[in-house]
Amino acid sequence: MLELGLVGKPNTGKTTFFNAVTLAEAPVASYPFTTIDANIGVTYVRSKCPCREFQITCNPQNSRCIDGIRYVPVRIIDVAGLVEGAHVGRGLGNRFLDNLRMAAVLVHVIDAAGSTDAEGKPCPPGTNDPLDDTGFPEVEVALWLRGLLVKDWPRFARRAKYEELDLVKTIAERLSGLGIKETHVSLALKEAGVDRSDPEKWSDDDLLRFASELRKASKPIMLAANKADRPEAESNIERLRQRGYLVVPTCSEAELLLRRAAEKGLVRYE
Repeated sequence: MLELGLVGKPNTGKTTFFNAVTLAEAPVASYPFTTIDANIGVTYVRSKCPCREFQITCNPQNSRCIDGIRYVPVRIIDVAGLVEGAHVGRGLGNRFLDNLRMAAVLVHVIDAAGSTDAEGKPCPPGTNDPLDDTGFPEVEVALWLRGLLVKDWPRFARRAKYEELDLVKTIAERLSGLGIKETHVSLALKEAGVDRSDPEKWSDDDLLRFASELRKASKPIMLAANKADRPEAESNIERLRQRGYLVVPTCSEAELLLRRAAEKGLVRYE
């Protein structure tokens, strides 16, 4: 089953987002690090089922088909709030990063209304710039990957060179516990522009550049612009899109209320 990781600084509505898509009841509060242990649930991705197009009766083995709509299960992991310095253990960093080992995609939940400061504490809407919050998960995950790579790197690089090992295959095997595949390693080597014939010569900058490209290939990040219903959010979302981010506006509180009401038969909401 595909795994999706929810990341973001504390108090952005990340756990409310998790509850809305899974109908779980994970604790929510307006203070940092309400989430200590990862919340894990299952949600569904909807798509048109081919059964309607081909006029056949489908019998899906790992999903459901309802009225021509396929519901594909996805495991979703809501991890402890991320802060800068997580890769060296700041905040709940080490635990946070370990919980993301097998996530294939990261959804970065940000406060589009700018109502939480850099540490995840409430502040007046519009006083924090969401653009300042966008980059650090990318950096933290890349630095975490680099930290895993540099362990015993000189010996690993010498062995890869003198035993003429397949560098792509060897690195992929070394990082297989993170859901990293040979295709990810091959793409990262190409994009990083490092010398794959002699990894012994790689500098610290080479390793970081490779780790950054490996993060992009194996754990791409999209933005969930939460609190999108607030007036301050509209211009911020547009600015995020102008910077080239993949952004989906969300309102976790409203979504959760509607899902709960539909569950009780009060409204029809899909």
